[in-house]
Amino acid sequence: MKSLPMRVGRLAVIVGCCGIMLAACGKKSGEQASTGQVVAHVGDQVVTTQELENEFRGANIPADKRKDPEFIKRVLSELVVRKYLLKQALAAKLDREPGVLLDLLRAREQVLESAFLNRNVTSKAPGQADVDKYIANNPLKFADRKLLSVEQIGFPLGSTSQSVIDANKDAKSLDEVDQKLTAAGIPHSRQMGALNSGDIPADFYNSIEAKKADEVFFVRAGPNGVFFKVKGEEARPLEGEAAANLARQLMRADALKAEVGMATYSANLEAKYEGEYAKIMQQADGKKN
Repeated sequence: MKSLPMRVGRLAVIVGCCGIMLAACGKKSGEQASTGQVVAHVGDQVVTTQELENEFRGANIPADKRKDPEFIKRVLSELVVRKYLLKQALAAKLDREPGVLLDLLRAREQVLESAFLNRNVTSKAPGQADVDKYIANNPLKFADRKLLSVEQIGFPLGSTSQSVIDANKDAKSLDEVDQKLTAAGIPHSRQMGALNSGDIPADFYNSIEAKKADEVFFVRAGPNGVFFKVKGEEARPLEGEAAANLARQLMRADALKAEVGMATYSANLEAKYEGEYAKIMQQADGKKN
């Protein structure tokens, strides 16, 4: 265990690092204006055109909408409120509280983590040949894409969910599922819905196609469980530029996942855990193996 002076020293480092970051937040209007035209003042805080553009980017507002007065008014108003609250928080010296300092460091780490991963993915952007190959290798998402109309029963997942799933795994109708959920006092809803073949793993989709006439299927959808039965299907091929755009999005998501996986592997090789945490992490690794 580290001595008290060492722990105090570490807190001093944290305070020092955050002090540097916060010093940038507290610059006077003239200094901040150098990074862009000033569009608003909130006390000694200013809002610049660059900050406004960054807010548009963060809110995913299309470029052709960024001159729309309604969008400008909404985004600029939110930014002004944030600057006002920042001013109030600094005046109350909240930036000196240890918990707040740690949150600021965490936010900085998350932003830099995301920037690093996105830069790596962007540097490996696929060419047209790669996009065409991806489209050809995933027909259910593109040329053979189908939209399945389904009747479904959804219910919130909880500690007893697995027993509910097991009790209905051989159900032949949604009426049967409905009755069992009602008898068990589990809240649920029954309605029509749709499934896109491009969003379903190929093996599961093939199972649906083989048994859709007389089978009740189950999927997990976020915090909910869903029993469903296929009522019909419609061909919805995706082609041309729309297909290429979707392929790039999916390939980017796959590339980002791969980058996270490589970073996780490298981080685990480099990490050295101390004391009881070393035992905990060794036990966790043992369970994975």
